[in-house]
Amino acid sequence: MAAVRASWVLAPLHVAALATGAKSFRDNPVIGSSALNRAGLHVARVRLAGQMAEWRRRRLRLLLSAEDRAAFERDGFVTKRDFLPPAAFAALKEQVLGFAGPARQQMQGDAITRRIALDRAALTRLPLLRGMIESPEWLGLVRYVGTYMLEPLVYIQSIFSRVREGPIDPQTWLHADAFHPSVKAWLFLTDVGEDDGPFVYVPGSHRPTQRRLAWERRVSIDAAASADFQTSRGSLRITPETVRRLGLPEPKAFAVPANTLVVADMVGFHARGVSARPSVRVEIWAYGRRNPFLPWTGWDVAAMPLVKGHAVPFYWSAVDLAERAGLARNAWRRAGIVTPAAPADLAVHRG
Repeated sequence: MAAVRASWVLAPLHVAALATGAKSFRDNPVIGSSALNRAGLHVARVRLAGQMAEWRRRRLRLLLSAEDRAAFERDGFVTKRDFLPPAAFAALKEQVLGFAGPARQQMQGDAITRRIALDRAALTRLPLLRGMIESPEWLGLVRYVGTYMLEPLVYIQSIFSRVREGPIDPQTWLHADAFHPSVKAWLFLTDVGEDDGPFVYVPGSHRPTQRRLAWERRVSIDAAASADFQTSRGSLRITPETVRRLGLPEPKAFAVPANTLVVADMVGFHARGVSARPSVRVEIWAYGRRNPFLPWTGWDVAAMPLVKGHAVPFYWSAVDLAERAGLARNAWRRAGIVTPAAPADLAVHRG
């Protein structure tokens, strides 16, 4: 009876979440309703989010060149080899790899992702990097793909593949991050080989074609009860065979040299490539995701004077507080003061 009462009390919140980027089928009985999704609720959200994203992108089109816009429309990503002049990149790489800052890391399967937040304090010690991430070319690409004049969250990210015996890294399964467009960007500081766990993306999979929408509908009907945790939370997984049935090309692996920038829409199918051996990938990594239904391009909270440069520390403090309150465990564990290429510490995840 108490559970029923709680369900009724929370019902208005569950319904209100439909107008946000909320995506979890298992945590929201409205979003996860088999009956409603069979009737087209999930697909309606996908369609409307895509239409709003295109509306905003038309207003941001002058942020990048016509050539880059065409590449994005075709593929769902933009690639820039030799993004920085060689001398400038060499100096930036030396500065970044020599930087030691407070890090957090997360273990998934046999891989560890470690991040050093590029907050205001870090960027004062990394002037070359600060200049790069504040440059019109970088910001223009991230904001156009992200469909907002957003303030991206930026990190120094290190990916350690096959650091232990264990289940396969779940990020190696092709998936979409959410039901709506969002952006991630990588400036690779190290060369990435075919067998070193490269970023993988299915070109053109960002478009809401009729086949894609039919697949979204089928998966959404039973997603709340999916045995795959990530799918049930709204990050839908897909097999290579299904990708082909949707009429999409083979995934592209970004085996690229250092100083390559990739900016991609995460509604497209993507993954981390399987690493054939223990490997390390170091990159400048940026992320941006906002409410997909807003009819304006600005007003990003992360850009507000008291928040800009502090958004990531605020977030980490909030999830630490939630863990201390017994609400949820923070998957991002403190990893001490480290440089980007320092070995991953497995002891962080024990206990």
